[in-house]
Amino acid sequence: MTSLQDRSRAAVWHPCTQMARLAQVPPLPIARGDGPWLFDTDGRRYFDANSSWWVNLFGHSDKPLHDAIKAQLDTLPHVMLAGCTHEPAVRLAERLSARTDGALGHAFFGSDGASAVEIALKQSFHSFKNRGRAEKREFVCLKNSYHGETLGALSVTDVQVFRDAYDPLLMRAHIIASPDGRLGNEAEALAAMRMLLADRHDHIAAVIVEPLIQGAAGMVMYSPAYLKGLRELTREFGVHLIADEIAVGCGRTGSFFAWEQTGADWPDFILLSKGITGGTLPLSLVLTTDDVFAAFWSEDVTRGFLHSHSYTGNPLACAAANAVLDRFDAGQLDANRVQAERLTRAFAPLAPRVTHLRQRGMILAFDVPEAPPRFAEAFHLKAREHELLIRPIGSTVYLMPPYLIDDATAAFLAHAVTATLNDVLA
Repeated sequence: MTSLQDRSRAAVWHPCTQMARLAQVPPLPIARGDGPWLFDTDGRRYFDANSSWWVNLFGHSDKPLHDAIKAQLDTLPHVMLAGCTHEPAVRLAERLSARTDGALGHAFFGSDGASAVEIALKQSFHSFKNRGRAEKREFVCLKNSYHGETLGALSVTDVQVFRDAYDPLLMRAHIIASPDGRLGNEAEALAAMRMLLADRHDHIAAVIVEPLIQGAAGMVMYSPAYLKGLRELTREFGVHLIADEIAVGCGRTGSFFAWEQTGADWPDFILLSKGITGGTLPLSLVLTTDDVFAAFWSEDVTRGFLHSHSYTGNPLACAAANAVLDRFDAGQLDANRVQAERLTRAFAPLAPRVTHLRQRGMILAFDVPEAPPRFAEAFHLKAREHELLIRPIGSTVYLMPPYLIDDATAAFLAHAVTATLNDVLA
């Protein structure tokens, strides 16, 4: 290990990491980033194939994003959002509302994805409570869903490796069959949801879903038709629908919001984080409706939504997010469609080697049925030798790269992934 790696192992408790394995899987000592590449302290480069946990949209050290942050830094780095307001936050809220045609016209600011989930769960319950329906306090999530690791978010997460250690601390959510395009089970999944809502709708506040792709489940993809049917059910039974777009929003699936592909009414909540600041600063948003917002409108302080954190609506983060929206206003989705087609063509020859090669927009994944023990760890380590930073989920290899894919880059990624797979399975 390098000195930096040794110091990190001694002083930094790394996230989602078994620290006892750091001798076998030392953290890469990254010194700088440029475009899709990260460079370590020895000058070796690695393509950031998972966008540093799905946040980096336009590559590292993106000049327009940095310029926006620097300009805001010279004007107003921070002011509390309770009792004050500022242009970057107001403009960001207005622009996101416009992207929903005003259906989700109220933005609450959080710090990260899990906090956005917590906010939405609280707002859903509290809005019903303010209307005399305090018995509506239950939540529904899908099997194998992931919504974060704080206690409330973990309560609507069904990934055992994250959940089991803290299970005694968690509220009980209903866990319902999830749709999976590999299984062709969407009708059965909707039927199971209908059965639950018919039985418990008087006690259920909200259903929370990851639209189109369940990320931590192994990039499980399903059709927009399921979401349209789900929206009809939540309308029928008077239950809120929370669309957790923390991972799949900001153009990842081919539209700015994944929900746009459903053709259905907007959900009651959409959650954004990760890519909303392009991989620069932490920020999340909860977008909701006039109806939810109106439930809190009162002279009684206790009926208000008393939730905050010190950096709520930080101007630097909001400036970065507005710069991200500028790129989408300028046609980023059209560029993404071309880039997604390049990935499709480059990875097509891999199909006979793997199972369920699948793609939606700029997210591509496949399963490795003969994966050996510790496959994800072995793949990650071998990929470094092929200039690739990638972290499989179990036996699922996936790419969620920055939006910087030309033909040569797509060919490089396909070659590096194939070479890594050959090494691991040799």
